[in-house]
Amino acid sequence: MQKITTKQQKVIEIFLEKGKMQSSQLHEELKSAGEDVSLVTVKRALSELTEKGFLEVSGSGRSTSYELSIAGRVLADVNAKQYVAVEPDKRYGFNQYNFNLLSNFPADIFTEEELGKLEKATRIYKKRTVGISSTIQKKELERLVIELSWKSSKIEGNTYTLLDTEKLILENKEAPGHSKNETQMILNHKDAFNYIRSHSSQFQTITRKNLEELHLIVIKDLNVSTGFRSRAVGITGSVYKPLDNIYQITEAIETLSKVVSKNDTPYVKALLALLGISYIQPFEDGNKRTSRLMTNALLISHSLAPLSYRSVDEEEYKSAVLVFYELNSIVPMKKIFIEQYEFAAENYAVK
Repeated sequence: MQKITTKQQKVIEIFLEKGKMQSSQLHEELKSAGEDVSLVTVKRALSELTEKGFLEVSGSGRSTSYELSIAGRVLADVNAKQYVAVEPDKRYGFNQYNFNLLSNFPADIFTEEELGKLEKATRIYKKRTVGISSTIQKKELERLVIELSWKSSKIEGNTYTLLDTEKLILENKEAPGHSKNETQMILNHKDAFNYIRSHSSQFQTITRKNLEELHLIVIKDLNVSTGFRSRAVGITGSVYKPLDNIYQITEAIETLSKVVSKNDTPYVKALLALLGISYIQPFEDGNKRTSRLMTNALLISHSLAPLSYRSVDEEEYKSAVLVFYELNSIVPMKKIFIEQYEFAAENYAVK
């Protein structure tokens, strides 16, 4: 991934909000934002961003216009908290599925520095698992499953505490004052993680078959329809509307599968699963839970550390998802992914 300077990032932010512009319009926007730059400098910045593949050009001469490419949108460094603080109807993001997004997704979404962090974390993780006894391995696995089941469910509004989750998974004791659905959601996470761990060879990439099989476990006994949905769904707190028919959903999952398959970097595969499944929303419910578990399935299949998401802030996570829905930027979620991967590598020893 090519590095974006602070000034170039400022230009990208303006394009995110304003859309297609000519150089003179961008110049005015920058001046309005308090930037003391000449038109010549603006044109140079536009040329540099175009060369890097972050902008697309249309027209010629005085009618030349620029707009963000898919790479420019995907790698835009958005302040997620600030963006979602604005009421949904007043935001400037997409309200429809972007058909060009997945098929034109950039291959390199991590910088060399970011990949270095991930590789360092992997070395730590593999060192911690060397020579581990079966007793410790069992306890480590239990701890990971408990913390994943608790936090992934909590992101979806489940009110089980970590201690209640531990009692449920280890002692099969249901916590009083909680609905059957909350209890079942926790248990389904446990079963889904055990399934992907025991069938890791089936999760080298995303397929319709392994996605639907995983979703079946995630929504077991929760009164959710199985298979890809055939009707529209809405997103709470967002104007984004996912695809609303099974044919386009099927095609979108096929595209996601191809993009994941052709990428050689397992960290990219995992992050694409985390965001892509949520973005497509192929199922009636359980999409984000399925995406988090599919992310772990891909990591495990490549002998990497699975994520528990234990230390993630739920609101930060939700904001990052909304930024991808509406602006197509992966940057907020990429930061979370790297942080959680480093956390997992340093805190778990699950072979």
